[in-house]
Amino acid sequence: MKSLQLIFSNPRYFAPAWVFASLNIWFGTWAIYIPTVKEKLEIDKADLGIALFCLSLGVFTIFPIASKIINKLGVGRATWYSVVLTSIMALFPLLVPNYYTLMASLFVFGACTGLTDISMNTLVTEIEKEDKENFMSAVHGFFSLGGVIAGLGSFFIPMIENPALHMGIMVVLVLIGNLFLYRNYIHIVATPMDKEPFSLKLFKPLLLLGIIGFVAMGSEGAIVDWSGLYLKEITLAPEAFIGAGFLAFSVAMTLGRFLGDGISAKIGSIKIVALGSVIALLGYLLVLSGNTLLAITGFALNGLGFSVIVPELFRIGGNVKGVDSAQGISFIAGTGYAGFLLGPVILGFIAESASLTHSFYALLGCILLVLATTLLLKKNK
Repeated sequence: MKSLQLIFSNPRYFAPAWVFASLNIWFGTWAIYIPTVKEKLEIDKADLGIALFCLSLGVFTIFPIASKIINKLGVGRATWYSVVLTSIMALFPLLVPNYYTLMASLFVFGACTGLTDISMNTLVTEIEKEDKENFMSAVHGFFSLGGVIAGLGSFFIPMIENPALHMGIMVVLVLIGNLFLYRNYIHIVATPMDKEPFSLKLFKPLLLLGIIGFVAMGSEGAIVDWSGLYLKEITLAPEAFIGAGFLAFSVAMTLGRFLGDGISAKIGSIKIVALGSVIALLGYLLVLSGNTLLAITGFALNGLGFSVIVPELFRIGGNVKGVDSAQGISFIAGTGYAGFLLGPVILGFIAESASLTHSFYALLGCILLVLATTLLLKKNK
């Protein structure tokens, strides 16, 4: 819990943590109004899927150039500017008059959130380098808390009855917090380094990290989307327990991220990724037992295991020798986000062609791949 004490006792650390929370407040508030937007614009599920793809396309479009923007502006300024831009663009998907402007606004919103994501992770990496303090995992815990804040905001939907107004209120609250805090990081720039010419030796550790990120975030996305259906159809859970798997996963993930920095400081980033993989592996074995209570416990272990993997990947990626932090983190974010988007789709295909149980056996195989890749990463360190 040292990292949490660090964050709450020093605005230098709390400021980037609030950016992490802000990102999920924007995104979570948009997400709860997706059904409302679908109904307002009178579009079907296929059209909605294309519109949501535009958001993802915006994110992917910014990844290749994010490091150049960050290095040009300085990571502190890039983070602050992306906060302002994302706050503005968060409003537009809820104000658009037709389907085509929805697609355009989601594309720009996605690009802004993508730049925020890369900037804030690079910012934390640079602060960790300067201060020799670990708090990457804890700030990812704040990202999870941002989703909780957005979720709690859904209780105000009947009172506000205006999606744009609701988002506007959340945007104002987010901006007020950032206005008080951004001066603590706006001056920070990436540490100058002598970059080596591109070689396979430099690319190999990034490739291994990318594989872990793709599989880990793909697995996270699959659990979020498929845990409820698994409990309902495979373990035959009572209706009251159908959402328990996702809840257990989310709570354990938040807790794990708040505890992860202390463990990482003691055993190192690569070992904690391996440890997280083993815990997630045990979780899948319990999930595949077919028993409701054991499966819920398994989903909790999945959340605990995956909670430390992604923050550590960003930490490792931002410290690869010969690669500047923004480039390393952009690569990890790009591969991880691709996994998060494609994972649930691939698992859905397996579930449709075979069974949902086979999908979770595939996830079990994925975590074994993560563990094996982590061992390779240790050899190539």
